[in-house]
Amino acid sequence: MSLLTLIYLLASVSFVIGLKQLSHPATARRGNLLAAAGMAIAIFATIFLYRDEQGAALGNYGWIFSGLVIGGVIGTYSARKVQMTAMPEMVSIFNGMGGACAALISIIEFNRLADAIHGKHDSLSAVFPASSAYGHWVGEMLVIAAGLIIGSVSFAGSVIAWGKLNGRIKDFSFRGQHFVNIGLLLAAVILAAWLIAVHENANQSVFYLILLLSLCYGVFFVLPIGGADMPVVISLLNSFTGVAAACGGFLYHNKAMLTGGILVGAAGTLLTILMCKAMNRSLKNVLIGSFGGTVTASGHHVTQGAYKEVSLSDAAVVLSFANKVMIVPGYGLAVAQAQHACHELEKLLTGKGVDVKYAIHPVAGRMPGHMNVLLAEADVAYEQLLEMETANDEFSTVDVVLVLGANDVVNPAAKTDPASPIYGMPILDVESAKTCIVNKRSMKPGYAGIENELFFRPKTSMLFGDAKKVLQDLIAEIKNL
Repeated sequence: MSLLTLIYLLASVSFVIGLKQLSHPATARRGNLLAAAGMAIAIFATIFLYRDEQGAALGNYGWIFSGLVIGGVIGTYSARKVQMTAMPEMVSIFNGMGGACAALISIIEFNRLADAIHGKHDSLSAVFPASSAYGHWVGEMLVIAAGLIIGSVSFAGSVIAWGKLNGRIKDFSFRGQHFVNIGLLLAAVILAAWLIAVHENANQSVFYLILLLSLCYGVFFVLPIGGADMPVVISLLNSFTGVAAACGGFLYHNKAMLTGGILVGAAGTLLTILMCKAMNRSLKNVLIGSFGGTVTASGHHVTQGAYKEVSLSDAAVVLSFANKVMIVPGYGLAVAQAQHACHELEKLLTGKGVDVKYAIHPVAGRMPGHMNVLLAEADVAYEQLLEMETANDEFSTVDVVLVLGANDVVNPAAKTDPASPIYGMPILDVESAKTCIVNKRSMKPGYAGIENELFFRPKTSMLFGDAKKVLQDLIAEIKNL
């Protein structure tokens, strides 16, 4: 076993262990650093230890290190400057860059094969072993075509998802769009099959037509999908990027690249399935249903009745004299950057003898784990974060639930209204508590674009305002009691 192969093996092991550690908040940071270190070692080992069949080193060090430095600076700056509310957009665009890299690998490798074949009078045996030239061509072209199509779809789709998340791109659909999408994908696959079968001229025009069709499919694939489903779409596109990266690993016989791609592809697929389960929806329904789009599936905004407000002073009294308080964080908390104020309120109530915990829905915020990361940033203890099933078992013993910017994940319509687009989605049963205080800026619907029945229930009181200011004012009121 060569030193480079051994390093690839160690890098692959670090990916597996790092991914395992990402499954728990207490070890997630360490797991992320471990996997990153494994990737860094694999990259530098490739640069300095790789030798081709003729024993030549990689070369082009100026270009390689220029790319590493520029990419490293941009990535570090972006990661440090991004707000928590914009984290899903960053995940999406970074994922798109991975798809673009996989597609570029396919383009480079196809051009290399095409140039070699054209330069040798269309002789495959000049490029591959004569005894199995056509078999080698088919094998490599299958991987190249798969990397091109999947990587291009991931890139184009991720860019559209990024634009939809930050509001730059609106939902767009037209009659028969799904048939158009299927036609684009089928055309790309059929042309790829033809290109593999008819190898004599390694037609570059056909190859770039496949690229164009794949990019168009990626755009039209994501455009009609509703905003509330973007987290699922991002996870699915992430799995696509992993598969495309694995194709690159096959092409270059790179074990670390292959392992990393397979892990990303598998993890993205499993996460997609888990999120669909958390919303009680099939992946087909997510991709076709346009849930959370400009026009909601239910198509109506019906006022459920009158709601009642609670003053800051009354809310402070209720929270101060409760035995048990459950905080339900949502996207509104992230928008207001109120996680630190929330933690300060939690510490203040705990000092008064109140048992305070947090209820975390699997799809709260704009991506899985969004609320966990947000609260971890404010040093909230991991032990206080309860998953949905555990929290639902405890709500009946809770005196006060404080909902901060969450909407769809606490909407009783998911359990009571068969006509609702979220019907059947598991929610946090905040109604089981004795009192529910909901903080929102206004009565506008949430990300799914539908009315929330919770706001009009007898146990619920509304506390309007920016989450950060409301929490700061609550803290001041409680301190004055």
